[in-house]
Amino acid sequence: MKVLASSSIEQYRESVRALADYYWTVELGLGACFRKTEPAAPTRQGTGRTDRDVTGAVVFGSDQGLVGQFNDVVADYAIQAIRALPGRALVWAVGSRVRARLSEAGLPLMDPLTVPNGVAAITPLVQQILVQTETRHSKGEVTELHLFHNRPAAGSAYEPVGQRLLPLDEEWRRKLVGMRWPTGRLPEVLGHGSATLLALVREYIFISLFRACAESLASENASRLAAMQRADKNIDELLEHLQSAFHRLRQSGIDEELFDVISGFEALTGSGA
Repeated sequence: MKVLASSSIEQYRESVRALADYYWTVELGLGACFRKTEPAAPTRQGTGRTDRDVTGAVVFGSDQGLVGQFNDVVADYAIQAIRALPGRALVWAVGSRVRARLSEAGLPLMDPLTVPNGVAAITPLVQQILVQTETRHSKGEVTELHLFHNRPAAGSAYEPVGQRLLPLDEEWRRKLVGMRWPTGRLPEVLGHGSATLLALVREYIFISLFRACAESLASENASRLAAMQRADKNIDELLEHLQSAFHRLRQSGIDEELFDVISGFEALTGSGA
């Protein structure tokens, strides 16, 4: 299982690294569109909310156990962040383990989502999430969409992170407009600017979800590997303790037998004299 976990970690981390260049390309495209056209994406000024707003949250966890505090860490982080926002919440939980943890906290949960078993299975999951969240968002039933997942850190560690995915605000737009084009040849937006912009926005949201899922899977396998390593260490320490206890008992038994033999010999020698 340790070999499988190690292989899975590298697989998911490689997918995140491969996605980084594409993510950067999409951001460059968005910046170019924003510089050429008026914002047609669902952007808004500021972050003001009311008690009537509904927060949609996607929380990535695990279906399987032997992952240490992996699900507790991301669940506690998400619960605290969601409760800090006014209004109600709708939560999409990816993974039965984290779903149970969120349910215990009393958060309203949508239909359960299964954790992908490989990189190829991430895309169908992301598409499923997009269909459900975009349907709610287009009807005005969800005003914001947040992502919560564990992200790999140094070594085998991980850390919980959150991202507000929707709505796309003015600060986000200004950041993209300010991105420097990597070459001296400035881009030109072909076709209808608004259609191109909306296509890039959809791609941006897709990549954000894909990256969050891949980082969560890498963190899950890192946590599983660390848990198995701790279990191996505990087993080795227990075996060492048991072997030490066995040797002490065995030596004690030998000493008692020797003492009995010597005592018997002395008794016989004393009686013969």
